[in-house]
Amino acid sequence: MEAQNTQLLVLDSSIRNWVLLPIVLFMFLFGILRHYATIALRTTRKNDKAKLEQAQTLARAQTVRTNANWIPHEAFLERKAFFNQPETGVLNKKIPANTLASMADPNNMVDMMKTNFATIVPNIVMWGWVSYFFSGFVIAKFPFPLTGRFRGMVQRGIELNSLDVSYVTSASMYFLILFGLRGLFSLVLGEANAADDAQLMQQQMMGPAAAMAGPGVDMGKLFEAERDNLELVTHESKLKEAETTLLNSSQ
Repeated sequence: MEAQNTQLLVLDSSIRNWVLLPIVLFMFLFGILRHYATIALRTTRKNDKAKLEQAQTLARAQTVRTNANWIPHEAFLERKAFFNQPETGVLNKKIPANTLASMADPNNMVDMMKTNFATIVPNIVMWGWVSYFFSGFVIAKFPFPLTGRFRGMVQRGIELNSLDVSYVTSASMYFLILFGLRGLFSLVLGEANAADDAQLMQQQMMGPAAAMAGPGVDMGKLFEAERDNLELVTHESKLKEAETTLLNSSQ
């Protein structure tokens, strides 16, 4: 019943030339500007050798635990003893917590403010620019049908129930372009660029070595937790039947 009440539109090519392309071009150029502005605001610090060593040790222990079944049993026991030996194991080292010292460092707050400034302010500027100049435009149509539940997602700024859900407004296209430019930014600026919000979030959650070397992290508790996790691993080698599997696959 909904498909019978929808209204079909013929999109003028001028909308593509004077609305869609300017939005894409503006967001691309603004992303490049944000990338270099973030680099200029970034504070260069000397790495703490002790923290990096602790983070790398923890990452190695996690790698052994994750891939334990892909190494021989004797090799796993040797690595487990290296990390969990009661007196000499590297995960049994006593590491004093220094969370208060890192919280008292004003540079941490400054870096956080710079990151928020480089992430939030450009999005507010771009969204305000698109909303002010191009609000209410229908600029594209999906080549596939959508249900009515997607109307609020793809038709922001227009409240018209008779319009087919497959039509997209400029406000909704902004978010699609924001994520669609990720590949272009990676091609122009490289993989580790500051023009992509999702890339920045991924870098912050990229793994234990990147997150655990930061300030305010209690490495002693992380060592203790990883030591307990390594003790719970039950080694079941997946290489026992490797020769037989390889010969059967080659026949």
